[in-house]
Order: sequence, then C-alpha cells, then structure tokens
Amino acid sequence: MTLNLRLAAALCVALSLCALLAVPANFPALGGDARLTLAVFALATCAWIGTPIDDTYIALGAGLALTATGVISSDTLFGTLGDATVWLLICAFVLAAAVARTGLAGRAAVFLVGGARSVRQLVHLTTAALVVTAFAVPATSGRAALALPVFLALAKALADRKRLVVMLALLFPTVILLSAVATLIGAGAHLITVSVLWESTGDRIGFTQWLLLGLPLAVASSHLAAETVLLTTTRRADREGPVHITAEEIQRHSESPVTGPWTQAEKRCALLLATVVTLWCSEPLHHVSPAVVALIGAVVASSPALGTVRLKDALKTVPWSLLLFMAATMAMGVALADSGAARWLVSGLPAHVTPAVFLGVVVAVSTAAHLVLQSRSARSSVLVPLVIAAAVGAGVNPVAAALASTAAAGFCHTLPASAKPVTLFSDLPGTPTYTPRDLLRLSAVLAPLTAALVLFFAAAVWPLLGVPVTR
Repeated sequence: MTLNLRLAAALCVALSLCALLAVPANFPALGGDARLTLAVFALATCAWIGTPIDDTYIALGAGLALTATGVISSDTLFGTLGDATVWLLICAFVLAAAVARTGLAGRAAVFLVGGARSVRQLVHLTTAALVVTAFAVPATSGRAALALPVFLALAKALADRKRLVVMLALLFPTVILLSAVATLIGAGAHLITVSVLWESTGDRIGFTQWLLLGLPLAVASSHLAAETVLLTTTRRADREGPVHITAEEIQRHSESPVTGPWTQAEKRCALLLATVVTLWCSEPLHHVSPAVVALIGAVVASSPALGTVRLKDALKTVPWSLLLFMAATMAMGVALADSGAARWLVSGLPAHVTPAVFLGVVVAVSTAAHLVLQSRSARSSVLVPLVIAAAVGAGVNPVAAALASTAAAGFCHTLPASAKPVTLFSDLPGTPTYTPRDLLRLSAVLAPLTAALVLFFAAAVWPLLGVPVTR
C-alpha cells in the first residue's frame, strides 16, 4: 500500500469514528469526556499508522487536545515529564554515554566472542553478550549502535563465509530486540507500561521485580531466536567449519584499546556501572528508588574528578523526543482510564473468557501489532490501557496481562522498517546483509515461537515468581 493510500484509509477511518462519536444518540453509555478521549485516541492512532508525521508530534498534539478540552488537567500533562521513570531513562543514557566513551564494549566483545571455536558457540556467545548490554545501554537503537562495530569486525573476520555474515547481521538486531525485556530500561515501552499500570490499578512494578520477571524470558527468547536464525539462514556445511576471531580484528573497529592493562577511566566506569546495577537489583533491601540511584550514578559518571564524560556531551545522547513521546502517551493513558473510555471499549467483550484464551488473544494481537504500528512505544500506548481494562473485566491479573502484551510487542522483525535496529543492520555498505525475504522467512518461524514462549511464561513461570494469572 502506497503512502497516499495509507493516509487516505487512515483519514477515512478516523473521521468515520469521530462522526459516530459526535452523535449523542450513539453509544448512550459514553460520557462527554469519554467521547472526546476516544476521538483523540482514534485520530492519534490513525495518524501513527497512516502518516509520515513524527510520532512525538502526534502524541504531543493528542495530549494538548485532551488538556484543552478539559479531559485532563495541565498538571497531569506536564506532571508526566517529572515521572520517576522519565528521570530513570535520562540518567541511564548519561551512564551509557560514559560506558561508550571508555571502550569497555570492545573489551567485553574480545572476552566473550574471542573464545568461540565453532559457529554455534559464536552465535550463542554473541547472544549472551548482547543480552548483557541491556543492563548498560537503554533503548534498543542505542544498543544497536554500540554493537555495530563489533559486528563489522566479525564480518571482516568471516569475509570468506558470506552466509555466516548474513546470519550474524540478522542475529544482532533480533537478539537486541528480544532481550530488551530483561530490564525496565530496555525500552521506552516498558516505562509506559509501568506508568499506565500505576495510574490504572495502583500496582507498581519496580526495577527488581521487572528484572526477576523479564530476565529469564529475555535469556530464553534470545537463545531460542539465535538457534532459529542459525538454522533458517545457514546450511549444515556453513555451520561445520571452525571459527577464530582475534582481538586484532576487533581492534581495527574500535577507537579504544580492547586488550592490555585497563585505564583508570575504564576501571572507574566499570566499578560505577557494577555498583549502579547492584543497587538497582537490591532495591528491596535499601528502598532507594532506581531513579535516585541512576541520578547518583549519572552525577558521578559526569563529574570532573571521577567521570569519563562531560555532562553536556552525555545529555546530547538522551533521546528527548522519546521522552516527550512517553510523557504525552502517559497522559493519554490517564485520560483513557479516568474518562471511562477504556472500560467502555472492552465492555463488549465476551463475559465468559478463560484466562488462557484471554492471554492467548493478548499475546497474538501484541505480536502482530508491529505490522500496523511500527513504534514500539506507540504499540504499548495503544494496547496496554485497553489490555488492563479488559483484564480487570475478565478476572485476569492486569499486571500479568500488561507484561505479556509488552513482552510480545517486542517482536518486530517482519520488515526492514519494523524497528530501528532492523533498519540499521539491513543496509551496511560493503558488508553482506539480509534481504526482506530473509526477514519474512525468519518471522514465519520466530513469531509463533516467541508468542508461545511469552504465553508459557505468563501462564507457568510468572505465577511462581509472584505474578499469578488471576487475582
């Protein structure tokens, strides 16, 4: 479908919905605020789907419209920017800038990938390394940028084995996207989910609880995806030959030394990162907010005496557009919940739905949502408020339903434009990489596998970790 056709279709759908909502006789159970909220929500969703307008601009326009019409107060709109999760993400990016400046990523690559002696070892060691980066670098696009030099080094070392290079090009973005669920700061969508849950139900998911629930799923899905990429992209003959990646080959693509004695800056940064992650994970013991811990870490990382990056330079790496998008969509979620619009939307669902069927539908819809909404944060902004409202009506634990939806929405591999990491690795001048056909072949196998894995965790694993399927 061309851009003009998509735009026309989205406009027709949005205007039709608004026309229906404008007639008082239609939907008599809807109040005025709920009608306005649904109209704004429909217009924003159709604009995200069918127009090239920046997602943040659309979200800000929707938040402004809800404020101007009195559905939410200006304090609600602007207060979302002061949310602790927003500060957590800002400080996490400052810490990530400090890590990137020291070159610790190159040393980690040599330590992990340099030990591979077979193709399968290389694949799973690379996967393990990429999962670990979720703790150091927030947002999947930042992790993709950090991992790109490592991939280029591997591609040069395996230049005579083109099929393996293509496989690695597909492996990197696949694991980066699926492993994001490991931590609360792994994607902006996670922070939106946590905020919507808090506003709608009063349930708060902290860094430690998300880690407990998300890390096992991230490890399982990443290694499952790694094996799937390996088997769908290479032949047996490609996998049989030995591999040996040297430190010198990785050094050619790194500005900082990847071997030899550690510099003082590297030691300080590694110690600081380990301390911050440890404090995040031990929140139940000291009760210090993860955002406060991140702020302390960011101040130290950018301090003149102990830091490795200037605060001014670190703040340039913060995706301010994403933060504004998150704040505006949080306000939209508040409007959906407080106006009663979300409850009305799900009131027509079948009354007697088993929890297993409900979760199955949530996971299936969330997995396929990337075909319509390319922004991961936009998918959570649209789906999570509705999932939470529907879960309450169906007798399902809204925390389990929201987590399952957010985890399933992390699958976005079908098209080159489905996610920024996929786009980044799909076009590398001078380096063999995957084609849209490779992505479709992988998605046909990986989509049902990851959806089934998320459903298994929601039904069988998370209840053992304190998140039951039903209340």
